[in-house]
Amino acid sequence: MKYKYLHTCIRVMDLEKSLKFYTEALGLKETRRKDFPEAEFTLVYLSDETGAYELELTYNYNPERPYDIGNGFSHIAVSVEDLEASRERHIEMGYKVTKLMGLPGSPPRYYFITDPDGYDIEIIRAS
Repeated sequence: MKYKYLHTCIRVMDLEKSLKFYTEALGLKETRRKDFPEAEFTLVYLSDETGAYELELTYNYNPERPYDIGNGFSHIAVSVEDLEASRERHIEMGYKVTKLMGLPGSPPRYYFITDPDGYDIEIIRAS
């Protein structure tokens, strides 16, 4: 049996702030949007140029407090050719960025950037 991964959903407090982060910092494009005013939420789907996989931003209207990300979720991962330039760009954009890191015994090949809601995105050097 074959499975095709479709999307990952995260809940966001400020839809416009999150859209700015994912489009400007990570180069994703909005592929579709579904508004459900009667149920008080909006779904926005973002993808890269391949369109093979999407990130779903769920915005519940007027959330009372930030979402608890929990201790089971870890991160989303993306790759980039020029890791150092990407990191510098994210620092210049004012986002929270970690130092370059590597697995034990390996040279640095990734860093993390944090989105406006506290979700971590791992940026990995493309092989």
